[in-house]
Parts: sequence; structure tokens; C-alpha cells
Amino acid sequence: METRSENACFGGTQGVYTHPSSVCACDMTFGLFLPEEARDGPVPLLWYLSGLTCTHENAMTKAGAQAWAAEQGIALVFPDTSPRGEDVADDDAYDLGKGAGFYVNATETPWAAHYRMWDYVTEELPKLLGYHFALDMDRQGITGHSMGGHGALTIAMSLPGRFRSVSAFAPITNPTASDWGRKQLSAYLGSDENTWSPHDATLLMRKNGFDGPMLIDTGTSDQFIDLLKPEALAEAAAARRQQINMRMQPGYDHSYFFVSTFMEDHVSFHAEALWA
Repeated sequence: METRSENACFGGTQGVYTHPSSVCACDMTFGLFLPEEARDGPVPLLWYLSGLTCTHENAMTKAGAQAWAAEQGIALVFPDTSPRGEDVADDDAYDLGKGAGFYVNATETPWAAHYRMWDYVTEELPKLLGYHFALDMDRQGITGHSMGGHGALTIAMSLPGRFRSVSAFAPITNPTASDWGRKQLSAYLGSDENTWSPHDATLLMRKNGFDGPMLIDTGTSDQFIDLLKPEALAEAAAARRQQINMRMQPGYDHSYFFVSTFMEDHVSFHAEALWA
């Protein structure tokens, strides 16, 4: 693993690291914020999964999460959203290929060779983090924005016991019924829609739910709200009687201005669960 940068940040350290990924068959980069408490021993970890077109850097520099994580004494990891490299398949559209891994393991050509973001986020990167850094891997929470919110919800509901809490900012909640989903899932996983359902938060809510607290924020002025379909997840959660707080925030859009406004709420929400 190569250290690309380490900067003092709110009493802790914001680092950026690159490592060879056997899962994605390329080099991968992630950001990791460690609070001051990590100097004395392992601290809880909050995952932040980013959205379409993003790298590890967007949320790391725009979300304002480090200040609140430092206050709560928890670490933050910012993975990339897709494999990278000259030999990695891509597409001219912004919502497919590089920057748009959708947190699935692709099975279709040409994507299958590198696009294994599910295994990267749930298996390879956690092992690397636990080995190299002072992190309490028994205390994990997960959040994300847009495509990353989709990833956070689907991963949390698919891995019982892994995460103590899950939240999301403007998540894609019903991708099997949305143009932000059907396009990508068919490209990465093929035409058999039965293979898509494990990556749909609404369908997973009906099937599994989540054994812990959930927090979802979406802006009422989100320009992509018809693609996000928050009402689908709300209906599934109500039918399941899931412990969940779904909030529609008046006037907010899909941007990082929205994310940064409610980041304190989300970090505090996770910290309460992680330190319980």
C-alpha cells in the first residue's frame, strides 16, 4: 500500500492511499480520516460511499464530514466508485463505466474483468483497513449519497450483523424500476432481472429489512427525485414496520450543499449506534 498524502485535519489525520486490488485487477485509491483517538487504540469506522461521477476525493473535500467525525471520535473511509486504469472498460455516458460502478460484481463483458465493487467494498478493502489501521471493525456504520446511498442500503441489508447503523443522502432506492438502475444493472449483470433484485433497496427492505436504526434524507427540490423513488422505499419500510427515519428536506437539491448541510445529523446518528 502506498501513502499518497497525509494531512493534519481536526486534530486527526486525513490520508489518501493506493493499493493493488486483486478483486478489481487494478490499483485502487481510498481516503481515510482517523481522529485523534486512533493514536491510542482502535476507533469505530463509518463508510461513505459516493455517487455517480465521483472518486474518493469528492466527499472527502466537500462533505464536511471530518469535523463531525473528529468530534465523535470515529474514523471515515471514502472508497472510490469504480475501478480505474487505461485497461479498464468505460463508456461515453457519465452513468456507466468509470465513476459508475454501482457497487455490484459485474458478470457481463466487458465489465466483468474489473467491475467487482461489491467484493471490493465488502471484502477486500475491510480486510486491508483492519490490518493497516487502528480501527474497531466490530463497530461499523455505512452511509452514502445517490448511487452511494444505493450501495450503503443494499450492502447493509445484505450483510446482517456487519453494520450497526445505515443512513443515506438522496439514495437511489428502487433501481430495478428506475432509469438510474435498469441501464446499469442490465449492462453489468445481464438481462435476467432476477440477478438485479439483490441490488434494489426497496426489494431488500421487503425481504430482509435492517436490524438497526436507519436514517434517509432527500431534498424536495432534488432534480433527480423521480429517478431516486424515495416513496418506494418508504412504502416498503412501512409495510415491514422497519425502524427508520425518512425525511424530506424542503428546498434542498442533489448537490453537496445538501449533503454537507445534514452531515452533522448523520455522523451523530451513526456515532450514537457505534459507541453504544
